[in-house]
Amino acid sequence: MKNQHFNQQALTFRVAPHSELPEQLLLEADPSLEAITKYLTPEAQCFICELNQQIVGAVVLAENIQGHLEIYNVSVAPHLQGNGIGSELIKFTLNSLKLDAVESVVLGTGTFGYQLAFYQKLGFRIESIDKDYFLRNYSDEIWEDGIQHKDMLRLCIDLSAIAPFDIG
Repeated sequence: MKNQHFNQQALTFRVAPHSELPEQLLLEADPSLEAITKYLTPEAQCFICELNQQIVGAVVLAENIQGHLEIYNVSVAPHLQGNGIGSELIKFTLNSLKLDAVESVVLGTGTFGYQLAFYQKLGFRIESIDKDYFLRNYSDEIWEDGIQHKDMLRLCIDLSAIAPFDIG
């Protein structure tokens, strides 16, 4: 659902230090401040989208315990969601990583909802299921469309097998 009209050409994308990312924006995608503080470290790779010098989107990646580069957070300001900012930001992120010779990127998401389709449209594929992930890792229940999130799908994209994305 498009919430606000704006000039797409006014968007800028760049790498940013973790300290620039607004906590409130990250909480749009991850309801746990405790989880955010675990991955939003100086070692994290952060990519942002700005509109009129305001951060309106963010992607946070870090190396996970298996040694893979993982996307932990993709956030867009609520009033701008549904305008393609998240897709463009992910494309910018993946292109940047591909230029840095990163071969693959993983992420976790719920087993249903718009997020799953969002990532699949960008080329991510299901790799595995982590049963009861949300029950084990979040003290508050997470509900979407009247269904409780319990399991996490692990998705992966093979950057070495795809062409760079067109942005804009």
